[in-house]
Amino acid sequence: MKIGMRKPSLKKRVAARTSIKRQLVHRAGLKMPRGYGWLRNPKKYTYNKVYHRTTFDIFKLLKKLFK
Repeated sequence: MKIGMRKPSLKKRVAARTSIKRQLVHRAGLKMPRGYGWLRNPKKYTYNKVYHRTTFDIFKLLKKLFK
């Protein structure tokens, strides 16, 4: 498990927002409400929860500094 700063990737950032799967799910209205990730995939939910608590995003840090 990673601890510390997450390495930014512009390629992954764009891909996550423009994927075909995301567009289909979004347009079909099949999205689950926020906070229901534990119901859909509990293993992925716990991994992401720990990952986001042990790492930080450089862009969010800069946003807080220059706010």
